[in-house]
Amino acid sequence: MKILFVDDERDVEALFRQKFRKEIKSGELELAFAFSGKEALEILGAENPPKFVYVFSDINMPGMSGLQLLEEIKSRFPMMRVSMISAYGDSENYDKAISSGAKGFFTKPVDFERLKEEIAALNEGS
Repeated sequence: MKILFVDDERDVEALFRQKFRKEIKSGELELAFAFSGKEALEILGAENPPKFVYVFSDINMPGMSGLQLLEEIKSRFPMMRVSMISAYGDSENYDKAISSGAKGFFTKPVDFERLKEEIAALNEGS
């Protein structure tokens, strides 16, 4: 299962690869990383349909925000599952994300056990 993580902070790649090392090694998960909304759309648009089943995006990024990215993904790839992450657990971002079609909403620091449960549920549902 291919998952795309989108965050302007490049150090998240090492963290996510470390937290999912067992799943990556077993071939259960394949992770890709984009460091902007624009880059994420380029990656998703490279294959038609995209091979990714899940996008996990930060909300606060320079240029295209995660909420703008969510709207663009839902417009171009309506079946794509997307969850958002924010350093701030404010209800405004939560409400906007969920009403725009986000499957989930995480706050930093990420609860990796909860994220793994959500990913496992996606795998069962596909």
